[in-house]
Amino acid sequence: MMQTSVEHAASATDLTKRYGTGDGAVTALRGVSAAFPRGRFTAIMGPSGSGKSTFLHCLAGLDTATSGSVVIGGVEITGLSRTRLTRLRRDRLGFVFQSFNLLPMLTAEENIRLTGRLGGRKADGAWFDTVVDALGLRGRLAHRPGEMSGGQQQRVAVARALLTRPEVLFADEPTGNLDSRSGGEVLGFLRTAVDAYGQTVIMVTHDPAAAAHADRVLFLADGLLVRELDEPTIDGVHAVMRGMEG
Repeated sequence: MMQTSVEHAASATDLTKRYGTGDGAVTALRGVSAAFPRGRFTAIMGPSGSGKSTFLHCLAGLDTATSGSVVIGGVEITGLSRTRLTRLRRDRLGFVFQSFNLLPMLTAEENIRLTGRLGGRKADGAWFDTVVDALGLRGRLAHRPGEMSGGQQQRVAVARALLTRPEVLFADEPTGNLDSRSGGEVLGFLRTAVDAYGQTVIMVTHDPAAAAHADRVLFLADGLLVRELDEPTIDGVHAVMRGMEG
C-alpha cells in the first residue's frame, strides 16, 4: 500500500465515476475533490441523482472509481487488491446504513462485537462499556434485533461501527428508517462521538435537520461539488437546497 499524508482522515482528488459504456454511459461523478479533516462531522447532500451516495461509496471503498484518487488514513486505496481493500474496510472503517444490517440470530452484544471478532481482535472492555452506555444499550445487550425497536437496532449498528475505533465512520442515510425522535437520538450520539471521542464522520443525508448536526455540509449536483456550508443550520441548509432545485 502506498502511504500518503495523514493530515486528513480521508480525501478524494478528481474523482470520477461512470457506469456503462458508449451512448448509454452515465457519469455519476465528474472530478470531485474534497478533504475530510480528522475529528470532524461532514454531511453530504444533493438532489436525487446528484451523485452523493456514489461519492460516499467510492470514498469508503464500497465502489470503484473510474479515475481519480481516494486516500483513507494515509493509504491510497485506488488500485488496492480486493483482499487488501476488504481488510482495510474491516479494520479501519465503520459503516452505518439506512438498513440496520444486524444478524437476527445474534444478540445485540454479539452484533456489536461481530466486526472485531471477524478481524480477530478483542474489543477494549472500557471502550465497549463507554459506547454501550452512551447509546443507552446496557439493558438491551441480551436482546435480539426482532425484540428491539428500529431506533434501538440502529443504535446497535452505530455501536458496532464505533467499537473498532475506525479511521472514518461512513453513514448512508442512517436515520432514513427511523422516526424523528429515534433519528435525533442517533444523530446526537454521532455528534457526541465527534466532540467527545474525536471520531471522524462522513454522512449522506437528504434531511436538512440531520445535516444541521454536522460541522459542514458538502452539496453535490449533477456529479459536481457545487457548494460548501460551514456550521450549518436547518434554515441555511434549506436555503441552499432551494437554490439548487430552483
